[in-house]
Amino acid sequence: MNVPIGIDFRSIQFGEPRLLWLLVIPAGLLLLWVWQVAIRRADGRRYARVRTVPVRERVTLLGGLLFWWCAIAATSFVIVALARPHAVISVVRTAGVDVVVLQDGSASMHVADVSGGNRWQRSIRFLRTVAESIAWKDDRLALAVFAKIATPQVRLTRDPNTFFFFLDHLDKKSPFGLENDVSWDTNIESGIYWGLRLFGKDQELHGRSKNAKAFILISDGQAWSGEVDRSLQVATARDIPVYVVGVGTLEGGLIPDAPRGTGEDESSTMTSLRARLDRPSLMRIASRTGGAYFELGRGDDRTLANQIVDDTRRRAGPLGLEQHAEELYWRFLATAAAFVCLGALALRERTELLVLALGAAALFQIVASLTR
Repeated sequence: MNVPIGIDFRSIQFGEPRLLWLLVIPAGLLLLWVWQVAIRRADGRRYARVRTVPVRERVTLLGGLLFWWCAIAATSFVIVALARPHAVISVVRTAGVDVVVLQDGSASMHVADVSGGNRWQRSIRFLRTVAESIAWKDDRLALAVFAKIATPQVRLTRDPNTFFFFLDHLDKKSPFGLENDVSWDTNIESGIYWGLRLFGKDQELHGRSKNAKAFILISDGQAWSGEVDRSLQVATARDIPVYVVGVGTLEGGLIPDAPRGTGEDESSTMTSLRARLDRPSLMRIASRTGGAYFELGRGDDRTLANQIVDDTRRRAGPLGLEQHAEELYWRFLATAAAFVCLGALALRERTELLVLALGAAALFQIVASLTR
């Protein structure tokens, strides 16, 4: 991300400097305008001496001359814009963000106690919002899904098409089906461990990144196992906060029965398990690493995603000062348009209205020619 510092006015140059001689026209008109102002002021003082009226007569300083002053100023700025000025702009280039999403794919994520489907589908919709909230030029995103074990899905990438392709693939269901034994556990330690491996593998392949790092852990926290403290200590030592996003409700819901195999008795029944959002455990995980806890459904997804990305971005350090040339003609045209609008407020006669209309048409034509 680039943060502009300012324009080096000493570096201003013109692509069409021969057009600057046209400034003698508004300069001459300005001298004429000053002369008219002086005449108006002299006439005002003379009238004040010789005229006798019941009330004190007030004479405005410029009267209708204000419109002509605005027209002269607008003309000057348009001429400068036609000369195509450009200058060196200095910006501070800051590092981006590297975010690894740790998505819970355990059996409890199949519970349909949230709006628009089950917890897994609700999480994927939020992930789309996260992907839309980052700047893919400098920022990178990765994804790992975990239950009892973890499976990396996307390595750190700047390619949004790759990330959205995997989201489309994972949209309907978790890679850990209910029929798999590994889905009946929420091993958050394994998820964080594989997230750390994604950062490590990226450093091994591309060198040390200056981007600020963060985890986004999306889970219901239900029946989690593993030595989470050990993984959190490693994440803290590497300055990687964990932003935890809870999905589900405190009331919870029943986990659907796993599909039966062909050899199983269809008349047999299974005891359904209720899965609830384990908010206290998730909040402890977030607080241990300097992250924060959020919850889907408590506020807008876009606001939540932007807050996580912005918090991570504030931790990114500067990459140095960068300079590049930038066209300035649009700044002069904008200033000319502002003077045209100011002059419109001082209109007194039809002649002035005609001049204003012609000036606005000319300004529009100039803008069209410069932006081709």
